Amino acid sequence: MDISSFYNLSSGVIKEAAEHSYAAKGIKSTGEFGNLFEKAVESLNTTNAYLSDAENEKIRWALGETENTHELTNALQKASTALQYTVAVRDKFLEAYKEIMQMQI
Repeated sequence: MDISSFYNLSSGVIKEAAEHSYAAKGIKSTGEFGNLFEKAVESLNTTNAYLSDAENEKIRWALGETENTHELTNALQKASTALQYTVAVRDKFLEAYKEIMQMQI
């Protein structure tokens, strides 16, 4: 199979083909990534809120403002679970990024 014709492809031709493909499917080319990015930022903000709540509960419990260890345990567990999920998503994202960067163009 002769692939010499692929050497003449420019990035403009590839971009145009991708835009036509997205237009045929009725998808905006930047909309999907933008939506994904917004969800990731929202998830990160939620994780930060859980971590902050857990820290506040620890401080309140240490100062004797509350004796309810149930709320402390729940806050710590939420923060731990959210952080584990965030780290797992980050690891998958980095793995995908490394794989993309290793692709031959």
